[in-house]
Amino acid sequence: MSESSRQLSRSSLSQAIQGQHPGRRTERTQAGQVSRHSITPRIAPLSRGLAFAAAALTALALAACATRPPATAFNRPATYALSADADTPLRTALLPKEAVHPNESGVRLLPTGTEALQARIALARAATKTLDMQYYIANEDNAGKLLLGAALYAADRGVKVRMLVDDLNFKDIDQIMAALNSHDNIDIRVFNPFGSASRSFGQRTRNLFTNVDHFTRRMHNKAMIADNQISIVGGRNLGDEYFSASATIQFRDLDVFVAGPVTQEISASFDDYWNSSIAYPLRALNKQKFDPADLDKTREDLRQHWKEQADPLNAKPLNATPIAQQIAQDGLGLTWTRTEFEADSPVKIEHPDKDYKSPPMQRLAELANQASSEVLIISPYFVPHDEGVKALAAITARGVKVKVLTNSLAATDAVAVQAGYAPYRVPMLKSGVELYEFKPVQVEGDSRPRAGLFGSQSRASLHAKAYMIDRSILVIGSMNLDPRSASLNTELALVIYNPQIASEAARLFDAGIAPARAYRVELASPAVLAGLKYTGSPMSPLIWTTEDDGQVRTYNFDPRAGLYRNVLTGLFMLLPVDSQL
Repeated sequence: MSESSRQLSRSSLSQAIQGQHPGRRTERTQAGQVSRHSITPRIAPLSRGLAFAAAALTALALAACATRPPATAFNRPATYALSADADTPLRTALLPKEAVHPNESGVRLLPTGTEALQARIALARAATKTLDMQYYIANEDNAGKLLLGAALYAADRGVKVRMLVDDLNFKDIDQIMAALNSHDNIDIRVFNPFGSASRSFGQRTRNLFTNVDHFTRRMHNKAMIADNQISIVGGRNLGDEYFSASATIQFRDLDVFVAGPVTQEISASFDDYWNSSIAYPLRALNKQKFDPADLDKTREDLRQHWKEQADPLNAKPLNATPIAQQIAQDGLGLTWTRTEFEADSPVKIEHPDKDYKSPPMQRLAELANQASSEVLIISPYFVPHDEGVKALAAITARGVKVKVLTNSLAATDAVAVQAGYAPYRVPMLKSGVELYEFKPVQVEGDSRPRAGLFGSQSRASLHAKAYMIDRSILVIGSMNLDPRSASLNTELALVIYNPQIASEAARLFDAGIAPARAYRVELASPAVLAGLKYTGSPMSPLIWTTEDDGQVRTYNFDPRAGLYRNVLTGLFMLLPVDSQL
């Protein structure tokens, strides 16, 4: 599709979330359940104090800002994905399938953390030539160690492993990755490094205040690719909370396993980032030294970790039969269909341009504007701005249902984003949009998180990014509907044209908005407002309805959020940070 054909009208959804119209409406909800009173805290003095502190730190930092040589100054040869025609078991298994399904790829949703972990480990084991990994966050926790161990074992078999990690969450230099990077077959690069070369917290903090524009632009893409034949893309990073392995918080997320031609497009995008001018070799940032004995110790530690954690985290079942054999026997449950891959260019961060249009965002907007019956939105971070409200209103005005599932204030892991979203609830509802907010505590279960995109007794937070058009098209990837995804972060999205897959995702949406799992947000009726006035409760234009233990409950404030989160939300609503949300 040509660039000119991607240009939409001013009222399009993509323009709406580019952050070009930061004007805020003033409708805000009050804190307090129906029949309860609440106190609105005075927070303006706090915001002024923070501003003063930030100014002081900035002045201090300006005196000590260090610079880093460009990535081209280091030994960093350009490398590229394996040829799509290379002879590998995965290629051999896929050739007959692709012949029957020309110009199509095989896809399978990964709605549970367990499936997603199993699929990634199986993919690492299936690689015989190359394994590429691109992630915003890569933690060295229980699940992270299983995946890093799988990458190491692949490298020991002769597989060339390339791992590209965004720097924002890169804790100085993580020990395991640094050790793995000393392996002859493993190459790790850090995209847009911000503080990895700094040994002290002070240096990193100084960088924050002196290079804030550089700091806020992050590589948010998530992809894992084996032999340029099979890939996994979606919303999950590498960490316990994404794979049902955390005892404290469970991110409800969604990935897609994809085999076939579209993987070559995903690989081409990976190559663009890998060879980017701001992708630094980890060796250039790491001041630690490793010898073969250190790598051997890391290998033994990871093997022991696998013995201890693979069964508890249920990481083994998908590996009982090699992926190539499962493909040949039609055992993976793949649906062959037309797909389309869209990704931002690394230029979005390398050379920021206010006129840049995000291809994933543009394509989603086009598809939403073409909907004939229904648009379903799962976006954990949702900041539509005034133009976004207008775009959604234009869709509902055509008789198309628009339903949004996002995080509640109690469930979100980003209170600042909630402050950016809250002022637009009333205008969205007035335009006919149905609004649901994910609850922090899901249906009761046993002590271990149960399988399912929705449902465990751990604290839950929505993290999936999925958009369904007429239950026949699914757009899935790393992209939220907010200004950050549109203008600051780089993102990717896979468009799947298939009613079966889109309906499967839509059923997950339907489960997610069930009264036991979400709050339905609605405009308060005149009768409710009269009741609030009569009881002396805070006047709120919104009500939240849910079901707890089989009983319907109604709130006139953000439920279960607590005073602390409400204060923070109010603080962020006073600050001029719309474009950063």
